[in-house]
Amino acid sequence: MLQSKNISPSQIAFLFASVIAGITVLLLFIFHVPWLSIVIGVVVMAGISYAVSYYIIERFVYRKIKLIYKFISQTKATKREEFYSNELLPQRSFEDVGEDVVKWAEERKSEMERLQNNETFRREFLMNLAHELKTPIFTAQGFIETLLDGAIHDPEVNTTFLQKAGKSLDRLTDLVTDLDEISKIESNQVPINKSNFVIQELIQDVYEELSQKAGNKHIKLSIKKGCEQDIVVYADRPKIKQVLVNLIENSITYGKEYGETTAGIYLVDNKEVYIEITDNGMGISDEQIARVFERFFRTDNARSRREGGSGLGLAIVKHIIEAHNHNVTCRSKIDVGSSFGFTIDKEHK
Repeated sequence: MLQSKNISPSQIAFLFASVIAGITVLLLFIFHVPWLSIVIGVVVMAGISYAVSYYIIERFVYRKIKLIYKFISQTKATKREEFYSNELLPQRSFEDVGEDVVKWAEERKSEMERLQNNETFRREFLMNLAHELKTPIFTAQGFIETLLDGAIHDPEVNTTFLQKAGKSLDRLTDLVTDLDEISKIESNQVPINKSNFVIQELIQDVYEELSQKAGNKHIKLSIKKGCEQDIVVYADRPKIKQVLVNLIENSITYGKEYGETTAGIYLVDNKEVYIEITDNGMGISDEQIARVFERFFRTDNARSRREGGSGLGLAIVKHIIEAHNHNVTCRSKIDVGSSFGFTIDKEHK
């Protein structure tokens, strides 16, 4: 019984009473007390010992334990649940209570760490958002103020300044649009309307749209050899197109001149298709790969801002793919290139 893990208060009291009874028998026997008196004395001492020890354990120890449970429990039990727990279920041992308290402490620690991480992320997000908003606003404001101060009458600069102010406002519009898009996806306000379509055809459409931008850097856009055969997927075509636009445009932006961007399409099994966009650009360090899908995170802040963009492209990619109940991954190496891959459902029949 002593080796049992779930010892109840009554069992502890019985053990204590048995010990007292044994000592009483031994003492009465030593002093040659009559057997009838020994029996009566043992019964009386055992009864008193049992009652006192049970009362002490139940009254003081388990009430303290109950108080601990009041602190660590997040829900209040009903009268029926309390009766079921107290009267029908085996009483919890001190080891069980200790394990529950340790588990509760670990959960609170994890919760505190999560809250601290969320707070850090919130501060970084607000700081980055303020910076991203400030740059185009101040730039446009500077050009407009210069024009109002008299440059509007100078034909050599007025049109140029207006064009530059317009570009800054376009960047601000893109930023707000991307933020709105992420917010809608996160709150499930944008439904996922799936249909069957050929993924190679969609990739070629995106290549045509971005051909001029790729041509400016002499970057070749192609589908990997062996992946040309049409594969039908089941997904939201406009949203997957946005994913491809963001990934391919990203590969062009950070790609090397006279480089190459390729798209690989692979059948994973009878349910999924894996699409991978690969470039031979500047690459991403191992320390930064884990953060590339964060909002506003840039692998090279100075260069990224010179290239433009809202800094939300990869975050939007992540949210769209996760809205399809799939995942997006990144593999990269500095000066070798990057590969962004994601899975989507195969043709729905």
